[in-house]
Amino acid sequence: MNERRAIRAVIFDLDGTLVRYDGVEFESSWGAIAAAAGVRDRSLALLREYLPRKEAYAEWVAADAALLAGVPYAQVAERVLPAPYAKGVREAVAQLRPRYQLGILSSGVDIVAEWVRADLGLDFAVANRVHVRDGAFTGTSETVVSLWAKDEALRAVARRERIGLDEICFVGDHVNDIPVIRIVGMAVAANPKDDVLLEVADHVIERFDDLPELVDAWSLR
Repeated sequence: MNERRAIRAVIFDLDGTLVRYDGVEFESSWGAIAAAAGVRDRSLALLREYLPRKEAYAEWVAADAALLAGVPYAQVAERVLPAPYAKGVREAVAQLRPRYQLGILSSGVDIVAEWVRADLGLDFAVANRVHVRDGAFTGTSETVVSLWAKDEALRAVARRERIGLDEICFVGDHVNDIPVIRIVGMAVAANPKDDVLLEVADHVIERFDDLPELVDAWSLR
């Protein structure tokens, strides 16, 4: 058996993991933003259309972002921010921050991801971008992290940050996180939305304040 590498970085999924928006599909930032913008039903219709079409994710992001065209940013921000953290997130990050590099890797929206990064003092956030100009959404976007190819995005982050994949602890909640879970050194399922994560993750948590002890202990076994 290969020796475990010490964990140097803890990288979090955003939607349904660090933040949990009530009353929207997958507890997601996309759903919360659509609801705040008054286009929830149209966004849900896109979800039903595109979720089975894994090859068309960038097209889905573009279509969802187009629904926001002309909507004032302040209207959305006052309803989706501050982001609703999962239990124990602040406590966990406070304990982890002195010893590990911390970041977000998400197919959610940069508006929320960047707010969380700044609020928690994380080192980076990588997420899909929706554009705002002159105080309103432009209806345009940039797909940075594909829902179904987060492993590719993680490899890019690891290269940029000069961290080995086996030195990363990734924390996620859904089946689209499995490609990442399979390539990192340590995988944690936080409030998993599918039982298959129970089979592939190294640990399962319900509260984030359980996470620091697990990460610290990983390299000592």
